[in-house]
Amino acid sequence: MRKKHFHLAISILLLIGNTTCSPLSSQSPLPKINGLSLVGIPQSLKSTALKNIKQTHANWVAIIPYAFSSPQEANVTFDHERQWYGETTEGVKQYITSCQNEGLQIMMKPHLWVLGQGWAGDLDFDNEEDWLKWEVAFQKYILHFASLAEELDVPLFCIGTECRVSVKTRPQFWTNLIAEVRRHYSGKITYASNWDNYEHVTFWDQLDFIGIDAYFPICNLKTPSKLTLYNGWNEVKNELNRFSEEWNRPILFTEFGFQNMDYTADGHWKHDTDTLSINEKGQELALQSTFDCFWEENWFAGGFLWKWFPSATDRSDRKEFSPQNKAAEVTIQNFYGKY
Repeated sequence: MRKKHFHLAISILLLIGNTTCSPLSSQSPLPKINGLSLVGIPQSLKSTALKNIKQTHANWVAIIPYAFSSPQEANVTFDHERQWYGETTEGVKQYITSCQNEGLQIMMKPHLWVLGQGWAGDLDFDNEEDWLKWEVAFQKYILHFASLAEELDVPLFCIGTECRVSVKTRPQFWTNLIAEVRRHYSGKITYASNWDNYEHVTFWDQLDFIGIDAYFPICNLKTPSKLTLYNGWNEVKNELNRFSEEWNRPILFTEFGFQNMDYTADGHWKHDTDTLSINEKGQELALQSTFDCFWEENWFAGGFLWKWFPSATDRSDRKEFSPQNKAAEVTIQNFYGKY
């Protein structure tokens, strides 16, 4: 890590060094990662977008370079000619330097888009030859961006996102990948596991954070109440506290968020969003409960809200995760401004 970002490394080391599960009431709170997951768009990142990010009081952003794979072709490709600028190497570099100039810290978080199914969690191959071919290509993709992260003094790098099958069935590949990443990159690293998969990851002790995309179903009500949300989160929190202590690593929500629609805390994959009504109150309460339940825990490092669009389009009438132009945006500002 270069000297100009030495203070960033120290901040992260403080988080990693304190993994106790004792309550925070008798101790001074450590700096939290108050993050936004920034959407890569076809254009460069403008000053107006950066101003809007700063108004949320976020201190971190996740920059996401996308690559593409297919169950039929054991390959991983990126930097396509028709790919959106903000998802490419050139765009990622522009986004990072623009954010750094505004004092924002960066997690680089590569995502794999699987053609025909979208989610990387179910990507699987029938034979060893295809797996080995895919692993060579995936490692090339990850090391490319790990090297870019090193070049740009990015303090946190995520080695993969929700690769559920691969992580569970081929852990040696990930152990080898971690070693290779550390040869190219001197910052802190994590992996973004899906909420239902983090216990199947066997290499947390080789990473600096336990990364979880925290879409836990915590309440099945159309409009959740504070009590039901807190009860749901407390059950999850107790388990994550134990897990953090077991692995001696802080928990980082590499993604968290709720959609502005009915049944927002019940698991977004369970419902046909076209049949649900907009429900800003549910999104607002669900986010508030997340902050209330986790942000004062010493073993919890913070998180990256999914997701934030750089464009100035009014999003108030859209059913989605973004809190922009919705009641939840004020909740984000209030809590990120507090910690």
